[in-house]
Amino acid sequence: MPIPRLAIRLHSAMQARRSAELARCAEENDFGAVWFAENPYQRGVLPAMSACALATGTIELGIGVFNPYNRHPTLMAMEIGALDELSRGRAVLGIGSGVPAWIEKITPHERLLSAVRDAVHIARTLLSGEEANYQGKVYSAEKVRLEFPLWRDRVPVHVAAMGENMLRVCGELGDGLLIGNMCPPSFTATAMERMREGAARAARPPPTQITKYVPCAVAADGKAARAAARNAIGQTLSAFWKAYETSNASIAAIRNNNGIEPGAFHSALDRLTSGEPGENALDDSFIQAYGVAGTVDECVEQIEALGKSGVTQLTLTMLGESPEESIRLLGAASGG
Repeated sequence: MPIPRLAIRLHSAMQARRSAELARCAEENDFGAVWFAENPYQRGVLPAMSACALATGTIELGIGVFNPYNRHPTLMAMEIGALDELSRGRAVLGIGSGVPAWIEKITPHERLLSAVRDAVHIARTLLSGEEANYQGKVYSAEKVRLEFPLWRDRVPVHVAAMGENMLRVCGELGDGLLIGNMCPPSFTATAMERMREGAARAARPPPTQITKYVPCAVAADGKAARAAARNAIGQTLSAFWKAYETSNASIAAIRNNNGIEPGAFHSALDRLTSGEPGENALDDSFIQAYGVAGTVDECVEQIEALGKSGVTQLTLTMLGESPEESIRLLGAASGG
């Protein structure tokens, strides 16, 4: 099985100019895509995406993700249609339900399946150049059409999903699946099966594009890289465990079949909660479950293993002070 296409994850804590520099570096080193994580109450990512669109010429530009609680799906389609025009056909829209603890600060985080299904249906219709006439349980659109010409016939819409029912929605409606940080490799097989069920319900082929986010530390000193990865995984794992505590499906996606003995997993969580850094609280089994780290050769081996799990695109959050160097090293070693 071929190595997954590599992508880089940027985020809304970055300034737009810095995002454009990293996007240009990723393109020059044959990465296939840039995915932007828009975290609530940080920068909106559209200025950074626009800067990247003008700084690059071929790399794909994905939103991972917008949620339907702070953007109506018609607004998503307006913005992404314009971005696709600016980038000359390189935009991808990702839609997900968002993180409960963050969304609940502004509005009830409820009716997730209906909200995402409605958002995907409306956005996909508009981003296909069609008129939306849709009455949903959360969002509706009547006689709505984008009032500007799309750059291409259809802009793809991917769905971020962790729970089984949301994965079925992805199979039913999505053009691709986004798997967020902290889902172990075994999750991909489960996701593919649930997507097949959703696709069968809609009498359509299941999505074939599966994008997975992972933190990545690559260095000549593999031990130092693994320590950096354990720190990053520890920070993300403890933050997610708290932010998703009301979502049983999300907690299960993170914890189940991660290859870590349950007692050791929860003991590590307790140590992280008490303030212990990940490099001490976690062992390398957490890297196998949730990250990519080590020397270049070790990282490529781990990336190949993730490809065998069914992932078609691996979106890397480059750790360390020199992400450009990490991009160059992995781009060269993976042959793009």
